[in-house]
Amino acid sequence: MFESKKSSNVKYWIIFVATAVVVFVLGLLAASITQRKAEKEYVYKPIVQINDNESRNEIWGENFPREFQTWLETLDTTFHTKYNGNGFKDALEEDPRLVILWAGYLFSRDYNKPRGHAWAIDDVRKTLRTGAPMSDTAGPQPTTCWTCKSTDVVRVMNEQGVENYYKGKWARLGAEIVNPIGCLNCHDAKTMNLTIKSPALIEAYQAMGKDIKKATLQDMRSLVCAQCHVEYYFDKKRVEGASFVKFPWDKGLSVEKIEEYYDSYEFADWTHAISKAPMLKAQHPDYELYMMGIHGQRNVACADCHMPYISEGGQKFSSHQTVSPLKYIDKTCQVCHRESEQTLVKNVYDRFDKVVEVRDKLEVLLVRAHFEAKKAWDLGANEGEMKDILQGIRKSQWRWDFVAASHGGAFHAPIEGLRILSNGIDIITDTRIKLARILAKYGYNQEVPYPDITKKENAQKLIGLDMPKFRTEKNEFIEKIIPQWMKLAEERQSKWKVIRY
Repeated sequence: MFESKKSSNVKYWIIFVATAVVVFVLGLLAASITQRKAEKEYVYKPIVQINDNESRNEIWGENFPREFQTWLETLDTTFHTKYNGNGFKDALEEDPRLVILWAGYLFSRDYNKPRGHAWAIDDVRKTLRTGAPMSDTAGPQPTTCWTCKSTDVVRVMNEQGVENYYKGKWARLGAEIVNPIGCLNCHDAKTMNLTIKSPALIEAYQAMGKDIKKATLQDMRSLVCAQCHVEYYFDKKRVEGASFVKFPWDKGLSVEKIEEYYDSYEFADWTHAISKAPMLKAQHPDYELYMMGIHGQRNVACADCHMPYISEGGQKFSSHQTVSPLKYIDKTCQVCHRESEQTLVKNVYDRFDKVVEVRDKLEVLLVRAHFEAKKAWDLGANEGEMKDILQGIRKSQWRWDFVAASHGGAFHAPIEGLRILSNGIDIITDTRIKLARILAKYGYNQEVPYPDITKKENAQKLIGLDMPKFRTEKNEFIEKIIPQWMKLAEERQSKWKVIRY
């Protein structure tokens, strides 16, 4: 009788626990239904009327506060990964070899790793690459330098015309270009649909025989990023006095096809100050490499990983922080991958480590080749003897830069990145063999000394840069001219009408 009573108690407890579990599950289901119903019944009620040229992100933010608040988080610079993140990093300080590789080009003065979108205007004003427009002998740079930095670029293009925007010098639009990358760069003001505002991307699609208007929504979630995160150059031959942004995609997106395009025009960004090679400078071919990686091939969009969906107050929206996916792995990587956060981070770093290892080996070979070429010139080598060697340096460094300049490319397409770098090593090795023969011909049978470039300052002094002068000029410009720009901009923007409903 005692055993029967005990058995009965166990039975009641099982029923009680089972009932509690069912009630709990039903509660979760009811909460989910309520949340989905709230999402369905949500009605967008605009607070302000947004016009086609509204470049102020805070005005858009009145209608879309959640998206705007996450966009403001691009101001945060505290997140760091092993190789990037969104904090300030002096790339020349980290890797002084870059100064030598870009000798004779403005990147040897200053090259910092990218911060968030909200910093775009501040960074382009302060970088030594844009110089001090009133005194810099290498500048001022063209207005084109603003192109991927601001919503005001879209506005000015609409108001003045694309051709007129591209004319003139950088300082000309200093008081006009004041709002950083934001809403107007990617969205239609009336429908909020993603839309392409970059004339260069539209032209690039046309050159490939494609109609960008036929792009799917998923394609657009990457193409709006491809308006800026691409390889490009300044086309100065189209209209006198203007520098148009041009994507060199006519023959294809691969490193070889883009090189073929440049070679067909005998184009060079600059002549190297040490080797005299006609050089190409990769900008940031993020989209090109992404398209060659597994995520691009599976049509995983840039926004899927860099702008994950967030639910708040029963509303689902896309984060506009546009930061490394490693910051929010549960909302990015783990949406598709079941591995732990620790495993996924290791997977990313493993790929970066391998690409960086090979990239650094190629850098050392390139530095040696530049100085070996200089030695050959010093000994009396002629242009006929050096022609193939200079082309070898150009081709090899182009491959290095295509991988090195791509933000996240070591993860987006590690296999393609390693293929490109190994091809670059083959080219520069063959080039250095040819150089050794020329040096021997002129009686030099020793190893050309590798310079002391353990510090950025050493490397910059070696190539003749007067950095104290550049910094003084820039600081004076920042203190005197930029406040004038801001005052004019505030006066003008205060007169813009905002219609409230």
